[in-house]
Amino acid sequence: MIAVHADVIGSLLRPPELLAAQKQLTAGAFSSSHFKEIEDRAVDDAIALQDSLGLEIVTDGEMRRQSFQSQMTSAVSGFGEHNLGAFLWGDWHDEQGIHRNRRPRRLGTTAKLRRLRYLSADEFSYLKSKTKRIPKVTLPSPSLWANFWSPKYSRDAYPTLDAFLADIVKILRDEVAELVRLGATYIQIDGPQYGLLLHPRTRGFYEKLGWSLDQWLSRGIELDNAVIAGFPQVTFGFHI
Repeated sequence: MIAVHADVIGSLLRPPELLAAQKQLTAGAFSSSHFKEIEDRAVDDAIALQDSLGLEIVTDGEMRRQSFQSQMTSAVSGFGEHNLGAFLWGDWHDEQGIHRNRRPRRLGTTAKLRRLRYLSADEFSYLKSKTKRIPKVTLPSPSLWANFWSPKYSRDAYPTLDAFLADIVKILRDEVAELVRLGATYIQIDGPQYGLLLHPRTRGFYEKLGWSLDQWLSRGIELDNAVIAGFPQVTFGFHI
């Protein structure tokens, strides 16, 4: 018999009830406590689905996030004005064709980053309390955040991309340490920016920030290693 490893890599689809509740919360029609009840229920259902499939490793489906990486901007100040397009710009393909989301024109970190709370500690603690299986939490790869650095808008806070990403690495290392303290043994690093380097148009965007393709690959991997180094008790998965 061949043993097959299987676990959820990305976000699960948010149920209609949660999507509607998010809009109502933004409009001020919901209290935060009532919204959390709906959010918790969506997480519980995501866990139950994975349990029913017999998966040994479960996630919370990333139900509490606007985007797979948005827990960073929710927990850390300094990123400046942004919307969902900051995470989802580019061409998206579905049954109806190609949809193009524009990158916000003024996107760029405007102040020194300051962590207001841990990024995913609460997500992990809730997940861990709801399952007897291995709970997995996901964190963004450091160089993914180059998207939030601008030579024009970020220069007062971070004159260089390297200085900006150094602070990102520190925030993520602190997060890993806290997750380990809470009992995490499996952490996934999300690095879709590596795939974007394959397309000439998106590669051109990243190279305009000051690094060559070789630097994006070599330096990016160095930053990933800087986040995960020194935690031998943790299995790190990598999602590209």
